[in-house]
Amino acid sequence: MKYEFWLVVGSQFLYGNDVLETVDQRAREIASKLTEVLPYPVVYKVTAKTNKEVTDTVREANYDTSCAGIITWCHTFSPSKMWIDGIRDLLKPWCHFATQYNIEIPNEDIDMDFMNLNQAAHGDREHGFLGARLRKPRKIIAGHWTDENVHKRLSAWMRSAVGAAVSKDMKVMRFGDNMREVAVTEGDKVEAQIKLGWQVNTWAVGDLVKEMDAVTDAEIDELYKVYETSYDIATENTEAIRYQAREEIAIKKMMDREGCRAFSNTFQDLYGMEQLPGLASQHLMAQGYGYGGEGDWKVSALTAIMKAMGEGGNGASAFMEDYTYHLVPGSEYSLGAHMLEVCPSLAEGKPRIETHHLGIGMNAKDPARLVFEGKAGEGIVASLIDMGGRLRLIVQDIECVKPIMPMPNLPVARVMWRAKPDLATGVECWITAGGAHHTVLSYDVTAEMMRDWATMMDIEFVHITEDSTPEKLEDELFIKDIAWKLK
Repeated sequence: MKYEFWLVVGSQFLYGNDVLETVDQRAREIASKLTEVLPYPVVYKVTAKTNKEVTDTVREANYDTSCAGIITWCHTFSPSKMWIDGIRDLLKPWCHFATQYNIEIPNEDIDMDFMNLNQAAHGDREHGFLGARLRKPRKIIAGHWTDENVHKRLSAWMRSAVGAAVSKDMKVMRFGDNMREVAVTEGDKVEAQIKLGWQVNTWAVGDLVKEMDAVTDAEIDELYKVYETSYDIATENTEAIRYQAREEIAIKKMMDREGCRAFSNTFQDLYGMEQLPGLASQHLMAQGYGYGGEGDWKVSALTAIMKAMGEGGNGASAFMEDYTYHLVPGSEYSLGAHMLEVCPSLAEGKPRIETHHLGIGMNAKDPARLVFEGKAGEGIVASLIDMGGRLRLIVQDIECVKPIMPMPNLPVARVMWRAKPDLATGVECWITAGGAHHTVLSYDVTAEMMRDWATMMDIEFVHITEDSTPEKLEDELFIKDIAWKLK
């Protein structure tokens, strides 16, 4: 899908046609310039002067799948009562862009004609009152439209809005149920569809095996060449790699046929399969699909959404799991990994394809998988949990580092990071909030973007930062619990 954002400018007839023509010209200029620097096109739709113009534009936006959100700006004073019907019925993400055409006050030229034309300073306040009065979720970004920091914030909001669009169209293909007796991977699928738009359904592993049996050697040969180009092959067990290719081709065919962007499986249900999909799952994630292990459909969908929010529409975001800690004083780190399935978008360098025994699950043969170290850089980990009555998104700031030791006998992809504010405090805060062991780790998506996404989806957001403490978080969660119950 090629997404775009609509610019809707507010004005009124009071100032005459010359002013309206100037507003129109400037709106076109701003939309054009923003399109050059932002990740998605900005399409100028209308300088709205009446209730009907606003309402018609909003209705069009609501049902245009290419429109990922609207950006409003009041060049002049725009009476907010004419916006009520449209904004009340708006279903797309909304950014109130509080800007103005001129970057400075023209000392010699400023007169009443200038004042009548350039009224964004109080036009946007009138517009802002309506958003507050309607209690409508919105992103407010203030600053000049040529400012680089404004561009960064608009870009981030756009990516969050694309995440919302992807969410509303999300289908998750589950092969089997979640891992037996696990609590956090459970959840209310009906509520998830109501709030997030996710359609989560199950397909039989036997159907996947049938699809695998239909894959041809020619198809496998073609995908094998892609593996050879993308990765270093560090195993002589080419049959294991070819089997993973067979699994990948079959899973992709089934997902594409059903319009699914994410999938989950479990090592406890591989009936008729020789290997748990490792390389297959990793390479599918590299193409933008979401994945969740042990039947975790929530993290599967969230992975696909956060990948779509990243750079180029498929950023460095991946299914992750906290595995073990390094608790040496002054050198405290988390080690994240999974049995097989971590996306190579996190890799520092070229991943290797290896085959090793997997001492868990129903594997008849040693699965092929990508092995690599994660790259260094600032990032986040995110967890979506079902609190029973509402969904909670938990995000923690982290700093990924080059692993401090080679771990030569660990045959899986791994990432090491410093948790904020520190490992022990971060763990206490995470557990206090109910964060899952499965997360999405991202280098591309920021906490602010996830906060914006949570606002768009109308779900609770919890952020663990450099300044967090368990005591402050407990107080925050207590207040939020009351607020969300009253909502």
